[in-house]
Parts: sequence; structure tokens; C-alpha cells
Amino acid sequence: MITSQVLSAPTMVIGWLLYVPVVLWAILRAPWVELFADTRRQHLLFGTVFALFLLWLVRRDFDTGVSYHFIGLTVVTLLLDWPLAIVGALMAQIGLVLLGRQDLAAMGINGVLLILLPIAVTEACAHLVERAQPRNPFVYIFCSGFFAAALAALLCLLAGLGVLWLDGLFVMPEWLEDFIGYLWLIIFPEAFINGMLVTALVVFCPEWLETFNRTRYLAAPWKDDGPNK
Repeated sequence: MITSQVLSAPTMVIGWLLYVPVVLWAILRAPWVELFADTRRQHLLFGTVFALFLLWLVRRDFDTGVSYHFIGLTVVTLLLDWPLAIVGALMAQIGLVLLGRQDLAAMGINGVLLILLPIAVTEACAHLVERAQPRNPFVYIFCSGFFAAALAALLCLLAGLGVLWLDGLFVMPEWLEDFIGYLWLIIFPEAFINGMLVTALVVFCPEWLETFNRTRYLAAPWKDDGPNK
């Protein structure tokens, strides 16, 4: 998360211009009729909002104007699908603003970097998996869970550094040449947390996952492609 003190005014304006239209699009695309008619989906939405709010509160703030916390939006996207994932993340983000844990001026650019980007990465990975139509649920767990979360964390980190570097208000650390070694300390926990939650949902509550094709993964028998014996 980035505070407004290390962001230029044009960057924050661009962040709002990118964030607001996508949020409005997500609100229009969200299945509100099904949501209001299904109390289970309502509980899942509000539960994920509360979980995201708590997860984002557990963070490490640095004096330089940036903070680090886990994203957790890969499992939320697979659980709710992308429109409700954006709406839920927005609600959690508003809660942080009301508590004073996030700058209102920087809400747009943080929304683009830490909400829209990981949700887009997860949605793209899930779409590619669905196009391949695998019958092994482990393909879904690894590609849509572990891999998508790792890729989302990597791209969010690189995009955030890119924004700070372009603005020039943030003093880059001296250890930047050793940055690759620190990437694993960020990518692996993010992939592990999201991947394990996706695994648990597939095993115990597959009906909760909006992006999980239960008919293909669970009902249809999986056969090895090798020669029959």
C-alpha cells in the first residue's frame, strides 16, 4: 500500500480515473438479484469483506510512506467471481479509509494496484484453465490458486515500484540490486495462503467456488491418458 506523501497529484488523479469506471462496471455486472435471493452468497460476501479488512489491517508500515500486507484476492475472486470480488474489496478498502489506515487521496491508485490488478490476473488464469477444460482438480488448484496468487503478488510489487520510480518522490532503497532475493519472501507466502484456502474450499465446500466446474472436476471420472492395460 502506498501513501499519498510519495505520490504525485497526476498519479493519484490517474488512479481515480482508472479505478472508478472499473468499480462502476463491476457494480453493474454483479449478480444482485441472485445475491439478494441467496443468503449463503450474502454470508460469503460479507465474510470475505470482513476477512479482507482484517488481513489488510495486519501489515508492516515503513517510514518511507509504503506498507506491506498480504493481498488475499485470488481466493476471493475464485470464491465470488470478479464483479463481487471488486465490490467486496472496495468495501474493505472503505473500512480502512474510515479507520485512517489508508489515505483517501491515494485510494484510487491503491485500488488499481492492489485490487484490480490481482483480480485481473486471477480471472485471466481461471479463464485459461477453463478453456483448457482439465478434469483433474489439481490443475485448477495449482493454476488458479497457487500460480495466480504468486503471479499477482509479483506484478503488484513490480507495478507499485514502477509507479514510485516514475513519480520520483520515493527514495529507492540501496539494496535494490538484491531485490530478487526478497521477492520470494513476498511471493511464496501469498501463493501459500491463497493456494491452501482454495485447496480447502475444493475439498470441503466446492459449491462455494463460483469459478469451479463441479460437473467436470468431480462428477466426471478422471482417466489417465496412458495406454489401457
